Formats: sequence, structure tokens, C-alpha cells
Amino acid sequence: MAFINLNPALEKARDDFAAGNPEQMAARARVEFDLEAGFFKIPFLGVQYIVTFPGGEVQGPREAAVPIEIRILLLHYLTGASGIPVNGRLISFKELPDGSIYIGPFTQRSINPLKKFFGSNPQAMVEAAGLLGGSRVELGDAAVTIPFFPLIPITYVIWEGDDEFPPSANVLFDSTASAHMATEDYAVMAGMGVFAMKKAAGI
Repeated sequence: MAFINLNPALEKARDDFAAGNPEQMAARARVEFDLEAGFFKIPFLGVQYIVTFPGGEVQGPREAAVPIEIRILLLHYLTGASGIPVNGRLISFKELPDGSIYIGPFTQRSINPLKKFFGSNPQAMVEAAGLLGGSRVELGDAAVTIPFFPLIPITYVIWEGDDEFPPSANVLFDSTASAHMATEDYAVMAGMGVFAMKKAAGI
């Protein structure tokens, strides 16, 4: 998903979504579809959204308009989820298909901010992730896994710095990630998670 000119991307996502079978999409994405009302209930980053079918309109818990990036991601997940369950084997961004192409934007939008916001206070990351439905995992000096979608967890890892070395960080994905969404989507989501934790931590 491009970071600019998102309206065409949204229209294409809606077209692909409208062409799908809603009950099959719900089963593969592990989400609820209300057949009578004609909408999906889909959790994303700790918030539940409503997505209408076949129009692809998105409603959040508040009156404010849902950001276009989130609308595109919701539609991409519903149309792309394969039903393959999470296996718990973690991979780096470079191991995703064509990950090396997006590694620059990915690093700028996720790893660098993660180090900046939480490198000297990893406990704040753990607490913030908990507010988003995440949980601590045993990696690095501190790490959390946040469920973005039912089949898409993303793991954030911090290594604290010392007098000789600055803090370092990484963002990891389940090895099944490419079965559900495009690598470009993961580049966007990883950064969203960092800034959602920043907001939750009050930084």
C-alpha cells in the first residue's frame, strides 16, 4: 500500500472486496459476519470496526471518520486472509516477500520511532501494548506481541543501550504473514503499532 495517493488504492480495495463471498471471507479472516445486517465486525489494533458488504464502508467506535489507511487495511485483510493459523515462528521484515524493497520506509516508520520512544523505557512499551490487547514475550530486554487482526500478530523488541551502545529495536512477524496480506501493508501496520503505543503511553 502506497503512502501517497491512497484514494485509488481504497477504490481498488473496495472493488476486490465487493467481488468476494462474505461468508467465506469471514471464515478465513476469523471474524464475524452479520448476514441479515450485511456487515463484518472486525477488530484491529484494539478497536472494533464495522465494515459493510458489499459497499466496504467502515465505521469505528466514534463519530470521527476512520483514517483511509485503516480502511484500506481492513479491506485488504478481509479479502486477503487465507485462514492459515498463526504458527508462532517469527521472521524479520526482510524475510517477507520483497521486504528489501520496503526496508527503508519500514525502518523510518517503525524501528527508528520504536527506539526513540521506548529505547530508554521499555517497560512503557510493555504497559502501552497491554492497553492495545498485546502481551509480553521473552525476547530482547523487553518485547510485546500485539494482535492487529485475528490472524496477524506483530512483535516489537527492544534492547536497552548502555554507555557503549545505543538502544536497538526490531519488529517481527509470524512466518504465515505473507499468506494474508502484502508486505507493503505490514510496513504500514508496523509503524501504526509504534505510534499507537506512543499514544497509549502518553508520550
